[in-house]
Amino acid sequence: MAQKRVKLDWEAFSCSVCLDLLKDPVTTPCGHSYCMDCIKAHWDVEDVKQIHSCPQCRKTFTPRPVLLKNTMLADLVEEMKKTEELQASPADHCYAGPEDVACDVCTGRKLKALKSCLVCLVSYCDQHLQPHYNSSAFEKHELVDPSKNLKENICSRHDEVMKIFCRTDQQCICSLCLMDEHKGHDTVSAAAERTERQKELEGNQQNIQQRIQDREKDVKLLQQEVEAINRSADKAVEDSAKSFSSLIRFMKSKSTAVKWMVRFQQKTEVSRVKELQEKLEQEITELKRKDAELEKISDTEDHNQFLHNYSSLSPLSESTDSSSINIRPLRYFKDVTAAVLEVRDKLQDLLRDTWANVSLTVTKVDVLLSNPNPKPEPKTRADFLTYSHEITLDPNTACRQLLLSEGNRKATCRYEKRPCSHHPDRFTDVWQVLSKASLTGRCYWEVELRGGRVFVAVAYKDIRRAGSSDECGFGLNDKSWALRCEKEHYTFLNNNVQTHVPGPVSSRVGVYLDHRAGTLSFYSVTKTMTLLHRVQTTFTQPLYAGLGLCFDGGTAEFCKLK
Repeated sequence: MAQKRVKLDWEAFSCSVCLDLLKDPVTTPCGHSYCMDCIKAHWDVEDVKQIHSCPQCRKTFTPRPVLLKNTMLADLVEEMKKTEELQASPADHCYAGPEDVACDVCTGRKLKALKSCLVCLVSYCDQHLQPHYNSSAFEKHELVDPSKNLKENICSRHDEVMKIFCRTDQQCICSLCLMDEHKGHDTVSAAAERTERQKELEGNQQNIQQRIQDREKDVKLLQQEVEAINRSADKAVEDSAKSFSSLIRFMKSKSTAVKWMVRFQQKTEVSRVKELQEKLEQEITELKRKDAELEKISDTEDHNQFLHNYSSLSPLSESTDSSSINIRPLRYFKDVTAAVLEVRDKLQDLLRDTWANVSLTVTKVDVLLSNPNPKPEPKTRADFLTYSHEITLDPNTACRQLLLSEGNRKATCRYEKRPCSHHPDRFTDVWQVLSKASLTGRCYWEVELRGGRVFVAVAYKDIRRAGSSDECGFGLNDKSWALRCEKEHYTFLNNNVQTHVPGPVSSRVGVYLDHRAGTLSFYSVTKTMTLLHRVQTTFTQPLYAGLGLCFDGGTAEFCKLK
């Protein structure tokens, strides 16, 4: 009776909203008590109707009552929490929550189930489970952890427990099924099948755990590789920056040296010219003075005085050597400019010729190239489809004569230009379009062709968008590779070099790209796949799938392969 009294007390002090002990208890005008947060949340929902009700008796209140904490009730709840009766019977308030399995025997508020019986197909709390432990009538019943799926053990046709496993049909059955549609099948008890499958499961689990360990080691190794790559890349950038800074300092020093030598020579030559200029100006001044004296003596009428004055004249100073002022047809410092330009051109040519080695060396950095178990090249169409990639075209790259449809997977040639905004990525003079996403790793896609000449291509993002067809056209430069598909034959193009491609012409072309391996392959796709052309090169940038159409009504569509 004591236990029952405690249980009633516990329920008496529980909130009817959250079904737990009252927290910050408040009492409504109708006399019912709730947790403050629970009743506030309930009334918040009813605020829209402007009528607030009691969750128990449904009495309404207008306006919304102002509730204060019931301190006496709060003290009583705190005392209940401390009572020995409550501590001594925790199972009384181990109620089942939304995620728990509830006891099927409990009435009212159900307790958590402790076990489920596979014979009774009922879940029991600790109290209602006791007969299974105490009575010999239940000794053959099989108890398992609480399960919400007990009804799945009942045959839907015969309403019996399924204790047999049919290996022929790979399903659990009851004894009546064994005599009916499963007659003559390979059957065993569900327990025996479970034992065998358990061994298989444990083997799979060990395999999975081993693979987890292996993959964790691989992840750790790759993380170490990432750190090593980052360190190496940072060191390379730092060392390269130092090298270029040193080269820049060297060039600046040479620039300063040339400037100093030119200025020094300029000063020397100007000084020499000015010195000679001063001598000549002094000689001119002296000659003018002598000329004036001679003019004066010449005007003397007294013969004796003339002779006296003329004989007393001082002799002329030695004339400046005329050879010293022989003006050569000088280029002044134009030869210096020419010499510097020659050095510049030679350095640019040297850097241009050797820069490819630097770029190639960078792209050759391939941590995973030495993978001991590389994936084999696909052989069948099913193999290729494992690498299928859904291509979506980028409207910002589409020429104005191309109409995109089918979720930007299809391009159609049209005669009139469509209105569209200017975009730097748009092809202006060739009827082409590129995919939205870049392609790296292994990728496979197919293009459905209808009428006209179509270019199925891949290209770098920095391919020119405005200009002549040789600069922008797929296959006509070193930034794109294209298969030109016509009604009767194919032609492969790269860097404006054309290669005739023999092979069966079909309306569908498959493209396989292994970016890391530098492989690009084109296939004619019918019931079988026929290799048309394969390229082996080094891709230095991510690639984008492309379509090019001609002014003859052609269409091309990237196929959905998944």
